[in-house]
Amino acid sequence: MKRVINIILVLCIVVCIGLLGYSGYQIYLWHNANKNIEKQVKEIEEKVDVQPVEDNSKTEIINPPKKDENKSDPYWDYIKVKLINVDFTKLKEINNETVGWIQVGGTNVNYPFVQTIDNKYYLTHQLDGTSNTAGWIFMDYRNSIDNFDKNTILYGHGRLNYTMFGSLRNVVDKSWYENKNNYIVKISTETENTLWQVFSTYKIKTTSDYLQIDFNSDDDYMDFLNMLKNRSVHDYKVNLTPNDKIISLSTCHNDKYKIVLHAKLIKREKKE
Repeated sequence: MKRVINIILVLCIVVCIGLLGYSGYQIYLWHNANKNIEKQVKEIEEKVDVQPVEDNSKTEIINPPKKDENKSDPYWDYIKVKLINVDFTKLKEINNETVGWIQVGGTNVNYPFVQTIDNKYYLTHQLDGTSNTAGWIFMDYRNSIDNFDKNTILYGHGRLNYTMFGSLRNVVDKSWYENKNNYIVKISTETENTLWQVFSTYKIKTTSDYLQIDFNSDDDYMDFLNMLKNRSVHDYKVNLTPNDKIISLSTCHNDKYKIVLHAKLIKREKKE
């Protein structure tokens, strides 16, 4: 009997050592992924300038509400916000699949984003194509960067060190949505600069129902928009119409939940 007990104890010790070794290896991989992402981000910061730009004769406001009917609509405040402009020459040298740059108010999101032939590759590769479990921010392969769709979707890992889309978890916190300066997303592409007004932020059990790209009718699209708006943890007091185009930012909160942000296009400016 004593021999059996000793064998069991030895097996338990071996298992514990194995688990400890595995956990240590996973921690090493996590820190190594973070280190490589930080190195990539630093390289980008050294090569690329993100510049605010003033409105000009090419600036277009999108689907404005009737000002005389609703002067209090927050739209009229947010279209005053400056766009950003990015020169993609050096980004294309790093990766020719780079299609845009995104900034999200009140978060650390201030990165170029990419697009490839599927929604898998950049889950495990950083901007320069190096294998990395931290991945990179990427646009849904079904979308067109040349002409934003009804729903343009961007994905990124919710990193615990707040890189990539990790800081999107802010958007469901009261301290974030009580600050109206946060309700803006800015995107620059090779052909235009755009401004987007946040209308919904939420945490939800993993689902794909907000990832729809195509719609059968205006009514179908409005049902979709209302679903997104009604999920929000905060009422952003944004009016939506079938003519609106939106972006959806999606990231993991944990194994079971997603953090999602939706914003509608309110201003654009074509580049020369």
